[in-house]
Amino acid sequence: MLGLSVARKGGLPHSLRRRLPHSLRRLRPACCSSSTSVSLHAVSVSGRDRSAIRPFSSSSSSTSSGKVRKSAVEAVQMSGIGDGSTVLVGGFGLCGIPSACIAAVRDSGVKDLTVVSNNAGVDDWGLGLLLKSRQVKRMVSSYVGENKEFERQYLGGELEVELTPQGTLAERLRAGGAGIPAFFTRTGGGTVIEQGGFPIKYKKGTSEVEVASEPREVRRFGSFDFVLEEAIKGDVSFVKAWKGDPFGNLVFRGTARNFNPECARAGRHTVAEVEELVPLGSLSPEEVHLPGVFVDSVVVAQEEKRIEKRTVQPKSKEGQSSQQEETQKKSSSSLGSRERIVRRAALELSDGQSANLGIGMPTLASNFLPQGAVVMLQSENGLLGMGPYPEEGSEDPDWINAGKETVTALSGASIFSSSESFGMIRGGHMDVTILGALEVDEEGNVANWIIPGKMVKGMGGAMDLVASGSRVVITMEHADKKGNSKILKKCSLPLTGKTCADLIITERCVFTVDKGAAPGESRLVLSEVASGLSVEDIRACTEANFRVSHNLCEMRQAA
Repeated sequence: MLGLSVARKGGLPHSLRRRLPHSLRRLRPACCSSSTSVSLHAVSVSGRDRSAIRPFSSSSSSTSSGKVRKSAVEAVQMSGIGDGSTVLVGGFGLCGIPSACIAAVRDSGVKDLTVVSNNAGVDDWGLGLLLKSRQVKRMVSSYVGENKEFERQYLGGELEVELTPQGTLAERLRAGGAGIPAFFTRTGGGTVIEQGGFPIKYKKGTSEVEVASEPREVRRFGSFDFVLEEAIKGDVSFVKAWKGDPFGNLVFRGTARNFNPECARAGRHTVAEVEELVPLGSLSPEEVHLPGVFVDSVVVAQEEKRIEKRTVQPKSKEGQSSQQEETQKKSSSSLGSRERIVRRAALELSDGQSANLGIGMPTLASNFLPQGAVVMLQSENGLLGMGPYPEEGSEDPDWINAGKETVTALSGASIFSSSESFGMIRGGHMDVTILGALEVDEEGNVANWIIPGKMVKGMGGAMDLVASGSRVVITMEHADKKGNSKILKKCSLPLTGKTCADLIITERCVFTVDKGAAPGESRLVLSEVASGLSVEDIRACTEANFRVSHNLCEMRQAA
């Protein structure tokens, strides 16, 4: 251990300076006032021995202690937020949102805000409160979800909305905090993200577009086109953490980490709302998820933590939890259309894989894995190793999946932030992705995120998933409610991704997508047909052109 004392006058002896790390040799005592004495302690920290940790200290009050605020109201007042500010808000759905700070912003009366957050809460909680009070001018997010007020204001021309792929949003925030002005990504290539023209704002009371998105610059690297995305920086960031210390070091809990680290890094002034304020030095360095250098204000708030979709395991007659007990009793001949799709999709998963399963039918595929098979399921909000729904009474608002449902984690699971989650996806580290779709076409194009003028959900992470280079499996019903084919010659809805599907599973058949098909040759290949149906039946209900595999067989089903 090396201890040293630096006074304002004089300096370090030359012999002592040579024993210091290079960075400390440049220390200049002139930064201190004439009455200040500074102590530096270089210590050996082994394992979790917090007693060995010695903070930088001075005889004057520590600057870190000046970060602690008495209330969320004070923290908001000191943040510098004002009319027209760009505000970054952490959270995923209602998980990990800074509720007290959001309420304080509402009560402050600031208006014309540009709010950047993955979601906009629900009608009566989270960022939905700021939408309801008309304090938001523009939302930058990836998913509207179930917020009806958000959707109503957007379609009614009252709110500007910049929908951004979830992984791109996370990376734009990460880049903003890292001083990187822009980056290229495959996500959004060949879609309205690249092409521009997507409605950001409608004229009030009409379907006429008043403000549209701009086209992106495209550059080719290797065999693929990449879209230029600019970094996001905010005037103020509001984030939520489990624990924090007076310096601003933060620890997150479960999937409540999500976008919080990215938002914290990208803000000019970051306010951290914590559940517990711990003494300086009580957190060992290796357990700190976000260093305090990124945090300017810390406030303790024990706010209600709501669960958006409370989901638990059903009970069998004996009172034991089981997610698949009843469905596994059914024979494949009596399956409903959705279950037939899910059971076929389960065959695309195998022991030892890592996979991302989309919301809805894709998620159910994991219920039909073979006994003993382990697939590490990734949830894009920051969980690898997603387990089953919790038993009733064990649900936790800090543990949710991408569908906002309460979940558990398997042995060997890991938790990470949103930018790292999409680094896994964009980097091609997932073996397979299973997604739902509104439409697919004979080129393997996929549309699944919006019906212009009618349904606004947002693309979420789907655009990132289909552009990752991983195997993409589409699960969907063959026709819409009116009986019209959803497998088309050409998609009519805005695309999620171009030529990205590898396999299409419906209740009637399975198509493989031959991406190496010769010019003029159909890419869709009919490979499996459901029991009781013929090739002619499939042609009669399918708009797209397709070939028939030489190895055509009956549609397979997981047990």
